[in-house]
Amino acid sequence: EVQLVESGGGLVQAGGSLRLACAASGFTSDVYAIGWFRQAPGKEREGVSCISSNNGVTYYADSVKGRLSISTDNAKNTVYLQMNSLKPEDTAVYYCALGLSCSDKYIPHPYDYNYWGQGTQVTVSS
Repeated sequence: EVQLVESGGGLVQAGGSLRLACAASGFTSDVYAIGWFRQAPGKEREGVSCISSNNGVTYYADSVKGRLSISTDNAKNTVYLQMNSLKPEDTAVYYCALGLSCSDKYIPHPYDYNYWGQGTQVTVSS
């Protein structure tokens, strides 16, 4: 059974940092992608970043480019999302998800990802 478990969310002041983690288990494929998405109250879920397992391709939404960084620890089957210079508009529930591929040209879309974690709340105060 595929499981994705997010951790690392919390409350932080504007300008602060958080590191989210996504621990993945239950799948054997060497070719996959992990995407990070977020959903603020009253808004649709949006893609934030993704990383491809086989070639390390990454993507960042324009709204987070230069502030967020995605990385993997293959030994731990964990993907991290380092978030710096956080803004109040970054407040949302953050989800990680498992998909087949990540493109450096297109924002990840929820319908391309089949397995999801439970989400972790990130709140940025002004």
